[in-house]
Amino acid sequence: MFKKLLTTRSLCVSAVIAALYAALTYFLAPISYGSIQCRVSEAFTLLPMLLPQAIPGLFAGCLIANLFSPMVTIWDIVFGSLATLVAAIGTYRLRSRPILAACCPVVANGLIVGSVLSLTLNLPLALTMVEVALGEIGAVAIGFALLSALKKTRVDLSKLV
Repeated sequence: MFKKLLTTRSLCVSAVIAALYAALTYFLAPISYGSIQCRVSEAFTLLPMLLPQAIPGLFAGCLIANLFSPMVTIWDIVFGSLATLVAAIGTYRLRSRPILAACCPVVANGLIVGSVLSLTLNLPLALTMVEVALGEIGAVAIGFALLSALKKTRVDLSKLV
């Protein structure tokens, strides 16, 4: 799989996903950052079910988006981006079981981002984890709509791999 991710076409697909993630996060900044957040761009975390190139794209996009966070901390940049990477890898590995795959972003971000926000903003841990997870559930619901729309277009995504 990793050899396929290094083709020019795959790198371009990853770059487009990264750019879309970062731009959407920044454009919707009021709801993308903070302890109560719904990063609409996290809907893209379901893309690894169809496109493995989404994995590095999501990581890079999240890293870029976190660099422009109004509350930027090294912890959020590092661990927030890693949470998205873990979620994308989990989604890819569980791609044959869509509901379980969709749980990966919810759990990874709820636990990791919730912990980082709790520590850096001095917020209650359990409540912050739940708030982040709830926002992630909203993003994942949008992600399912995105996947459904992609499937209805009948675009041959295998040509992108």
